[in-house]
Amino acid sequence: MNEQDYYDERQETKKHLLTCPHCRQETEYEVGWIVRTKKKSLPPRADERDRAKFAKAQSYMVRKDDLLVCKNIRCRKRFEIAGIQSVAFL
Repeated sequence: MNEQDYYDERQETKKHLLTCPHCRQETEYEVGWIVRTKKKSLPPRADERDRAKFAKAQSYMVRKDDLLVCKNIRCRKRFEIAGIQSVAFL
């Protein structure tokens, strides 16, 4: 079984207050996340090894966006997201 069989997956956006490193302007940006929530039960085709993996599995979020574009009209440069974790457990 794949890891995807253990989770329900959905797309979500969350707002974060970030600062552009070029123009130093602090603005609220929408960052895309993939939210993986653990399923209630394991599919019936699972064996003992899959049951052990499923017992250890947790719900978590993975950041989808790595680069953002500055919202300042004069700047408009791309910058890397540095202040937010790329994986967060729920």
